[in-house]
Amino acid sequence: MVTIDYLQQMQGYALAPGMVNLFELDPDRPLIFDWIQHHIPKINHLLQQYLQDCHACFPPTEQPPLQIFAVPLSPYFGVDAFCNFSSQPMTILIDVGRVEPHYWLGLVAHEYAHAQVGKPGHDRAFAEVLNHLCLGLGLPCPGNTEAQLKCYPGGLPVVDALAFWRGTPASRLPGQ
Repeated sequence: MVTIDYLQQMQGYALAPGMVNLFELDPDRPLIFDWIQHHIPKINHLLQQYLQDCHACFPPTEQPPLQIFAVPLSPYFGVDAFCNFSSQPMTILIDVGRVEPHYWLGLVAHEYAHAQVGKPGHDRAFAEVLNHLCLGLGLPCPGNTEAQLKCYPGGLPVVDALAFWRGTPASRLPGQ
């Protein structure tokens, strides 16, 4: 798939116009597009595996219909990932460049918990699902306060989220 087509398809899953970064003004746009074109299938495959790991924590009748994709998100919105409850199936978009790779599974679990409860927010139902997922996935549990839940899985923010999408040495998948 041509990168611009992929990014435009991902825009269709966004919650607001402009959420998916198309790099219009970035001088590294050709480098970023080339890196995405060559690496997005592998990244999306890994995210799909993480999604299946989350599904395995619940009986089939309790597994929400989901799809998941990696995509660079505009820094203007200040989110690392989100779940679009309106799409069919529900769609999780994750900016894997904004989070260290060893936190990707935790981020998928966070968004999966939103899908499981069917709404945004970090209330008691969300906490119960996320804690259940963390136990099943062998991840540290986040606690129960809204502040702890909101920033799960934590970690230091990535200084240059586009560095990953440019293919810098930090652009490795977990376990590489």
